[in-house]
Amino acid sequence: MKNFLSNVWTKRVVSVLSLIYAYFVCYLCYYSIFYDIHINSGVSLCLLVTGVSIIALVEMLYTRHQLLTRITSFLILPAMLPVVILYFGKWGLILPIMITGVAILLFSGAGEGSKTALGTITILLYIFGSLGYFLFTSFFIATAQETVVESGISPSGKYRYSIVNTEDSSNGSTTVYVEPNYADVFYFNQEKPLVTFTLKNMERAVHVERPIAENIEVEWETQPREDITNELNKISDSIAFTITDSELENLGYTFDSKLNLSMSDIDTEDKFAIGKTAHDVDPLPLDDLTDTQLAYFGIGKQGDRYYVLDPDAELFANHEDSVGHIYFSELTEKEMKQFSVEKNHTIYLNELDDSQLAELGVSEEGDIMIFNGKVCFRFYVAELGDYYDVNSRKLSLDLLA
Repeated sequence: MKNFLSNVWTKRVVSVLSLIYAYFVCYLCYYSIFYDIHINSGVSLCLLVTGVSIIALVEMLYTRHQLLTRITSFLILPAMLPVVILYFGKWGLILPIMITGVAILLFSGAGEGSKTALGTITILLYIFGSLGYFLFTSFFIATAQETVVESGISPSGKYRYSIVNTEDSSNGSTTVYVEPNYADVFYFNQEKPLVTFTLKNMERAVHVERPIAENIEVEWETQPREDITNELNKISDSIAFTITDSELENLGYTFDSKLNLSMSDIDTEDKFAIGKTAHDVDPLPLDDLTDTQLAYFGIGKQGDRYYVLDPDAELFANHEDSVGHIYFSELTEKEMKQFSVEKNHTIYLNELDDSQLAELGVSEEGDIMIFNGKVCFRFYVAELGDYYDVNSRKLSLDLLA
């Protein structure tokens, strides 16, 4: 048994556990950036994390001279910096991992010079990272006294809402927030989770009243898609929304049919040349221009496709593989800008039938929220406008708030 434990290959295999531990620490770092944490049982979580960390520390001390363990010893503390800053105060989660990270860094098999250098860098990271976060939250995040007066979940369980009263120098305000109720991550039991992670920046203010509302009445209804379409079209015939290239294609639009002349980017003289006034700034579809007007801007038309009439040397060099004409569908946005042309991703609601709305992902029926007698949230608009893209992960300063 002694020979087995002292065998270098045994240690190399076991050292893989060090990397697994480091992976979960890095995953916790990822969660701290994009998720808020809600600990439902601090003692249980602390015991669990402590137990795992002790096992990991014993394993890492046993394999401290192996490459994977050395790499792990350099990863844990830097990866914990966002966790310490953003989950500050959750000591039952933070301390066991931090103690493990410090211990393995001090006792790892790496050279003293490497440990000293990394230790110094880590300390500086924590000092400057904490200082930067403190300055940011002190000077750039407005402080106001907020009180949640009511919260709940929609009938379908898909959305949750909160009503927040904010006291400020302008007599305060009442804001209704709605966020998805399907993006939470539960560990380890959804019914009684030990810890719950909720996506940051998913709350959307759907209604604001000034001053603070004295009476609060919230109602939820379930309405079919077709009824909401008719209702919205009665309100306005110019309700528009933005969709992606693939969605445009699925709806039957070609690339060229959605090309516009950007009137705000061309000179007054050019506007006069195509019969427009100096005050015309709305995008003009290329399909509305004659061949003569298109030629004025260096644009030709072949069938339903637009191409560059006289490409310069640079454009020709960039598209030397093109067969025949250089079509606008082959150009980049920057290249199209040279001709004052842009792609239009806007669609008007009154242009779509019910089957096309279904194609765009609008549910057949869903939740409608009514606040003090006024509709303030429709599932329909949220799905069309892609309010809650729970799969996107974009770094922004809002994540630090």
